[in-house]
Amino acid sequence: MQHGPAVRRRKLGAELRALRTSAGLTSGEAARLVGWHQSKVSRIETGASGVKPADVRLLLDAYAVADAQLRELLLVLAGSDEGGGRHHWWHAYRGVLPPTYRDFISLESQASAMSTLETSVVPGLLQTPAYARAVTRAAVGGLDDERLDALVEVRLARQDVLRSDPPLKLSAVLDEAVLRREIGGPDVMEQQLERLLEAARLPQVRLQVLPFAAGAHVGVTGPFVIFSFSSTSDLDVVVLDHLTSSLYLERKEDLRAYTEAFNALQFHALSPEDSLDYIAGIGDGA
Repeated sequence: MQHGPAVRRRKLGAELRALRTSAGLTSGEAARLVGWHQSKVSRIETGASGVKPADVRLLLDAYAVADAQLRELLLVLAGSDEGGGRHHWWHAYRGVLPPTYRDFISLESQASAMSTLETSVVPGLLQTPAYARAVTRAAVGGLDDERLDALVEVRLARQDVLRSDPPLKLSAVLDEAVLRREIGGPDVMEQQLERLLEAARLPQVRLQVLPFAAGAHVGVTGPFVIFSFSSTSDLDVVVLDHLTSSLYLERKEDLRAYTEAFNALQFHALSPEDSLDYIAGIGDGA
């Protein structure tokens, strides 16, 4: 269990070590190819020290890594500002975003799929502007209007991942409490439920409701997010949100446990079709 930057360093190092091994090189041979001391390669591969994007590029060239998507992903993990499309826009908000939130957005922007259990609020990728504003004001006390506006802008900008090419594939299980907790007032909730119905019809979104009638379930311990990456499963990570920070779980046994838990939640939740009817019924006052 680690904070975001440490996880990213370790995952980046492990992937670079695997690529070096696939290239048939020892750490000493790799170091000579790029003009470094062998200890620098070892520190990078163990995650003991950070690594600059330029150094990652040198290693990838030395290992003859031609996969553009994998190269970009590893460079972003190293903190690169390069790239286009949905990547790196959040750097404009560095002054208002804590590091853990920036790490979360970075992973979200690079992931190919996201599985999330929500027990209290609508997922950020599916929030309306008014709902996002109400949630942000409640969650972060003492915000002035300028900072509140910036955080809401970030929340809405994150939603572009669902419209990218290719889009992020989102699988969300929502506890019924998410739908019934009135945030921002009746009008805001009515618009938010309508937004969920619209989103649930998108081919890249799978939305399921876990009704109260399902009783106790594995998700009662709290919400979580699983990020998956098409280039390599070694970069998959579970994110647990807390009031003042986020924790990242990277061990294979943790990933397996949370993946199995999410599969169980999907099994006990209503089907996507029935979930649409359920959300519509709540919107009609059922």
